[in-house]
Amino acid sequence: MLTFNDPAAIASHILDHTHNHVRMALPLGLGKANTIVNALTEAALADRTIRLEVFTALTLERPVPGSELEKRFLEPAMDRLFGDYPALRYAQLLHQRELPDNIEVSEFFLLAGQWLHVDRVQGNYICANYTDAYGFLVARKPNVVVQLLAREADRFSLSCNTDITADLISDRAAGKIDFLLAGEVNSSLPFMAGEAAEITESDVGCLLDDPGSDFELFSSVKQPVDLVEHAIGLHVSGLVADGGTLQVGIGSIGDAVANALMLRHRDNDAWRAGMQANPFGQEPCHREIFDAGLYAVTEMLVDGVLQLFEADIVKREVDGAAIHAGFFVESRSFYEALRHMPEKKLSKIVMKPVSFTNALYGNEERKRAARTKARFINNAMLATLTGAVTSDGTGDGQVVSGVGGQFDFVAQAFALDDARSIITVKATRQKNGETVSNIFWNYPHATIPRHLKDIVVTQYGVADLRGKSDSETIAAMLAVTDSRFQDDLLERAQDEGKIDRAYSIPDEHRFNLPDRLSAWLRPMQQDGSLQTFPFGTDFTATEQTLLPALAVLKDTQHSKTGLLKLAWCGLRTAPTRSTQECLRRMGLDAPSSATAYVYSLLVRGALVQSGQTI
Repeated sequence: MLTFNDPAAIASHILDHTHNHVRMALPLGLGKANTIVNALTEAALADRTIRLEVFTALTLERPVPGSELEKRFLEPAMDRLFGDYPALRYAQLLHQRELPDNIEVSEFFLLAGQWLHVDRVQGNYICANYTDAYGFLVARKPNVVVQLLAREADRFSLSCNTDITADLISDRAAGKIDFLLAGEVNSSLPFMAGEAAEITESDVGCLLDDPGSDFELFSSVKQPVDLVEHAIGLHVSGLVADGGTLQVGIGSIGDAVANALMLRHRDNDAWRAGMQANPFGQEPCHREIFDAGLYAVTEMLVDGVLQLFEADIVKREVDGAAIHAGFFVESRSFYEALRHMPEKKLSKIVMKPVSFTNALYGNEERKRAARTKARFINNAMLATLTGAVTSDGTGDGQVVSGVGGQFDFVAQAFALDDARSIITVKATRQKNGETVSNIFWNYPHATIPRHLKDIVVTQYGVADLRGKSDSETIAAMLAVTDSRFQDDLLERAQDEGKIDRAYSIPDEHRFNLPDRLSAWLRPMQQDGSLQTFPFGTDFTATEQTLLPALAVLKDTQHSKTGLLKLAWCGLRTAPTRSTQECLRRMGLDAPSSATAYVYSLLVRGALVQSGQTI
């Protein structure tokens, strides 16, 4: 192993090794060795005879404020919220539409919403299930794998990204492929032990070990969990069986699910009372505490699963592990928890390749025996009345994120005995200041086709679709649709001959409305069972007050009428002390221009509309 303390020097070594044609594999998300990648990018920018091809996924970026109000909110807190994380030069150039032709970047999963209408990224996107990405990568014959590594003395760990790299190293040892592994040591990266995660010095061809290049890990900021998401979490929590297997996707709905499972376990009486008060006419399938506990097998180790592990709910062991996971990218507190976890406890979290977590083939008999009563819980953007769901793209072909492992876990749910795929969808969203339905009659793009429909959960309940006829599926989906959109959708289904003209939506599902939802959950919110940030936050109290208001502004930004209403509301409402603190945080407490004054009125109005002025 050659060790370097200069990024330019290790980049030069890689270029010499590859004869100036670098076919580079980069891990998904956190495991990218940014310093080495940027040094290679700068070399290719300086010398256009160098060919740099990058195959990766989930390029992490600190957000770029899209408006003046976002700028006022984010810029003073950027390092605190997201970490002092170095930008990847190739991503900056792609956003600027200035990446030269001798550098090519292909991704199979995009940071959600960041690359819409960036033609070069959209055109180079590779649509792939996570389990298939390995084969697509190997077909490109990578000659360099560049990865961030954790180190303890003379031991190295792939840490956050065993997902594909572990299989690459294994196949290289078997003589199936050949590449140079270039590592970059990062002192903040948790050292994850285990057969797949640990590698030796002989596995690493060259290493950047430069304290001056060490950087803070990207911090994925905790998003607030609203009542809609808490409702979804509660519905899902009644579908998970003790002694079963769990996979939970990323985001605030995942936090809501974990919080509801913890409530069910820690205060079962309160959870049962809350579920009994559910006005949407459904009883939970499972009510017991988690005595045997759950085993988690997931591509992404999310904070919600770690919280369940800490709460002694995820505790059922398989081959000595309570959690098997393929990668992680999370918050600052998450990394700290792993770094300081006692070794014996940390050994129960075992990082594996996605060929293990996301698929049954390979040791299939053992996997089947381990993955009992599995519940694979993932989020989608929208669903159709006939059971298809869309999670990764738009109807006009734009890629929002990627398929990732969602299809893999749906396939497992159908392949395993007593397993279920649970897709969560918010029944509505805001678009240009108006409420629209996320339940469609039909949609031009589907991530999970309707022949793989299983369970869909909205804030209004659970639609069990597996094995149902189209008319039965439509009836079940209408029962969890917001009532403001039920009639039009039912009429469309009837016009298409998919459900009887005589069918009417049962009375208990005719009042799927936000006020009814709030009335159900408000007592649980007031007693602390349903918190906005159930697992903590890096946002200050004032910033937490601002977040719902900024969401209102974002939803209204393209509606002139909506903006005028907010400004008028702000003008008519006397600011409270809390409002003044919020305006001060935004630099709008003493506006020095007409534009700033309008911004202050909009913020004041949005605070009123979001109920944050008490």
